[in-house]
Amino acid sequence: MKTNSKTKTEITFEDFKTEVLNDYKIAVTSRECSVLGRREVLTGKAKFGIFGGGKEVPQIAWAKSFEDGDFRSGYYRDQTFMMAIGELTIEQFFAGLYANTDLKEEPMSAGRQMGGHFATHSLDDQGQWKNLTEQKNSSADISPTAGQMPRLLGLAQASKIYRQVDGIDTTKFSKKGNEIAWGTIGNASTSEGLFFETINAAGVLQVPMVVSIWDDEYGISVHAKHQTTKENISEILKGFQRDENADGYEIFRVNGWNYPELIDTYQRAAQLSRKEHVPVMIHVQQLTQPQGHSTSGSHERYKDAERLAWEVEYDCNAQMRQWMVINNIATDEELTQLEKSIKKEVRDGKKAAWAAYINPIKAEQKEVVALLQNAANTSSNGVFITKLKNDLIAIDEPLRKDVLAAARKALRYLISEDSAEKTQLQQWINSYIEDVQPKYSSHLYSESNSKAINQTKVLPTYSDDAIDVDGRIILRDNFDAIFSNYPEALIFGEDAGHIGDVNQGLEGLQEKFGELRVSDTGIREATILGQGIGMAMRGLRPIAEIQYLDYLLYALQIMSDDLATVQYRTKGRQKAPLIVRTRGHRLEGIWHSGSQMGGILNLLRGIHVLVPRDMTKAAGFYNTLLESDEPALIVECLNGYRLKEKMPNNIGEFKTPIGVVETLKEGDDITLVSYGSTLRLVEQAAKELLEVGIDAEIIDVQSLLPFDLNHDIVKSIAKTNRVMVIDEDVKGGASAYILDQLINIQNAYGHLDSQPKTLAAQPHRPAYGSDGDYFSKPSVEDVFEAVYSVMHEFNPTDFPKLR
Repeated sequence: MKTNSKTKTEITFEDFKTEVLNDYKIAVTSRECSVLGRREVLTGKAKFGIFGGGKEVPQIAWAKSFEDGDFRSGYYRDQTFMMAIGELTIEQFFAGLYANTDLKEEPMSAGRQMGGHFATHSLDDQGQWKNLTEQKNSSADISPTAGQMPRLLGLAQASKIYRQVDGIDTTKFSKKGNEIAWGTIGNASTSEGLFFETINAAGVLQVPMVVSIWDDEYGISVHAKHQTTKENISEILKGFQRDENADGYEIFRVNGWNYPELIDTYQRAAQLSRKEHVPVMIHVQQLTQPQGHSTSGSHERYKDAERLAWEVEYDCNAQMRQWMVINNIATDEELTQLEKSIKKEVRDGKKAAWAAYINPIKAEQKEVVALLQNAANTSSNGVFITKLKNDLIAIDEPLRKDVLAAARKALRYLISEDSAEKTQLQQWINSYIEDVQPKYSSHLYSESNSKAINQTKVLPTYSDDAIDVDGRIILRDNFDAIFSNYPEALIFGEDAGHIGDVNQGLEGLQEKFGELRVSDTGIREATILGQGIGMAMRGLRPIAEIQYLDYLLYALQIMSDDLATVQYRTKGRQKAPLIVRTRGHRLEGIWHSGSQMGGILNLLRGIHVLVPRDMTKAAGFYNTLLESDEPALIVECLNGYRLKEKMPNNIGEFKTPIGVVETLKEGDDITLVSYGSTLRLVEQAAKELLEVGIDAEIIDVQSLLPFDLNHDIVKSIAKTNRVMVIDEDVKGGASAYILDQLINIQNAYGHLDSQPKTLAAQPHRPAYGSDGDYFSKPSVEDVFEAVYSVMHEFNPTDFPKLR
C-alpha cells in the first residue's frame, strides 16, 4: 500500500479516480491506526503513543514527490508518509507500539524507540551499504524537538558534494546529486535554536533541502501566540526568500486540508530543489491534531469549543472526503463501505501484531512454569516456588521481565540445595539472559567486520635521517594523504578552509583540494555536527571540526542524542561514521580550558573518544578510523602543534590502534595513568621522583572509549601494587571513570597494597594565565607530592613526610 510517486502528465479520469481512492485509503488507514493505537495505550498493552492524526493528506502529497534515493529527516508525526512510500505496514505500526524486539516484525528500531520513530535500512545484516539510490530512505528519528534539523542539512549537502566533486564512487549513494533531503517539523519546534541554525546554514550552502512545517497552531498545550512572533513562522522567515539579487529559499504556503493544492505545491518544490539545489520551505497551515499531542493528555483541556468544532470541519481527511464526493470521484456510500473495510483491516493487523509480539513470550512463560514446577517437586521450599509459579501463570499478558524475575527469585529458594532441577533452572536463566539481553543492548557500536577495534596496528616508520618538525606538519601532511587517498573524505569547520585551521594543521589544503572538500563554516557548532552526520549517513567520510573542545558543548546534544545512538536505535541498520576533530587540554582561561571530559564520557557512549598525546598518534587515529565504520571524537593536544616530533616516512599509512594503552616508562613502585597534555607533566614528575628513589611506571591511556581492551594497566598494577590516575578534568570526571574501569572491570583491587588515588583539577574552571593553570590543574609539583605521599604511607622511614 503506497501512493503513486510518478505523477503522469496525461491520465484518464478512471486512473485518476483509482489513484485518489488509493490515497484516501492510506489516509484513513493511518488515522484508524492512530485511533486504535491510542486505545491500545489506554488499555495498557502499549506504554505510550504519539500519532500523526491530522497530518495525513499533506504527507500523501509529499510522498508523491519523494523519489528513490531521497532521504527523510523528520519527527514523530510522519506515519502516513511512511505508509505512502511503502515502508510501514499496519502490522509494523503496531509492532512499534508494542516494542517488538524482532527486527523483522518491527524494522524501525526493533522496539528500542517508541512508536512514531521511523527508519529504513541503509545496511544489510552484515553492516554493509545497500544501494541507497534504489530505495526510499528515512534517517532514523530522534525525539528531541528540532534535533532532526542538523542531520537534515548534511543529508542535503551530500547531494551537492556528489554532484560537484569528481572522483567519488557514487554507485550506491547518488545519481548525479539529484536527491532531495526532506525535513519535517512541528510549528512549535521551529522556536528551537537548532531550527534557525539549520535554516540559515542551508540558505548559505544552497543545498537541496525541502522542509515541511506542520502547523496546527499548538505546541502540546501552548498556542502559537506564545511560540512564534506574529504567530506565523513563514511570515517572520520571509526575509530568506530568494530574489534576483541574492540566493535564499523558495517559500510556499498551503492549507493542509487542500489535497490538489498540496500535490501541486510539493511537485513545484521538488522540481526546483532537485534540479537547481535551492532550499525550500513549505509552511503547511490550518492543520488539526484530533487526538491531541499524545496519549499522556487530552486536547479538550486546552482547546475551546470553537477551535474543536473548527478542527472537526477542517480535518484533512474529512475535507478530502468531501472534495471526492463533490468531484464525483466516489459516492458517500462507496466511501462509507471503504472506511468500514479499512477498520476491519486495521483491527486484523493489530491482532496479528499483538500475536507476533506476545506468543514468543508466552512460550517462554510456559518453559519457566515447567521448570518451577519441577523445582518445587524436589525442593524443601516447594511451597514458595509454587507460589512464584502460580503468580506467573496468573499473568495473562506477561512481559519478559515477569518471566525472568520469577525464575531468578525461585533460585533463591534453592541456594542450599543440590539437584538436577536447580541446575536446569540455572542453565535456563543464564541461557535466557545471554539470548535476550542483546535484544536490548546490542549495536551500541558497530558489530561488522569493519569496526574500529578490528583495525590492525601499523607503526610509524622513520628514516635514519628523519628530521624534527612541528607536530602540525605531521597532521597537515597526513590530511594531505587522506584527501588524496579518499576522494569521499572532506573536512569543514570554523577557520578550517582558507587559513588552514587556527593551528595550521590544514595549511594549503583548500587550495589543493577545493572549497567543497576543505571548507570554512559559520560559527554554528550544532549544524557542523549535523553536516557530518547527514553526509556520513550517505556514504561520505566527513571530518567535522569543532575549533576548541570547549565549543563542543554547543554540539553535545546532537552528538549524544543523534550520532551516538545511530547504530543502537536502528539495531545496526544505519550508520554515520563521522570523525569529529577538536583540540583541547591545558589552555589557559575559563572558556578555553578543555575540561569537559567527564560529561563527554557519560554522554557520548556509542562514539569512540580518543585522546592522543601528540600529533603522530592523532594522525594514526584518523587513518585507523577511515578504515572503520564508526564515529569518533579525536581531541588533539592544543599545546602540541609547535612541539617537535620526528617526521614518519609512511605518512597516511600508519594506524594507531583504538582501545590500546601504551607504556611510556617502566617502573616498579607505582603505576601512573594519564593522557593528553598532562602526560608531559607526569613524565617530568617521574624524572624528579627518581631523584628521591621512587621509580614510577607511566601509562598513556590514548583511548577513553573504549578503554584498555587488553587490560594492560592491571598487569602493571600487579607489578607495582599501587596506582594513581592523573587527569586535568575535575574530580569525579574522567579520573573517576578510569578508576572505575580499573577497579570494577579489571579487578585491580586484588593487587593493591595502597589505596588507589586520583589527582584531578580543582572544581572550578581554570583562571586565566599561567598561574591560573598552575593553581587550577595538576602541576608537576602536585604529581610529585601526591605520589610521594602514597610512598610515605607505605614506607615512612624511607620516605619521611614532605610537608
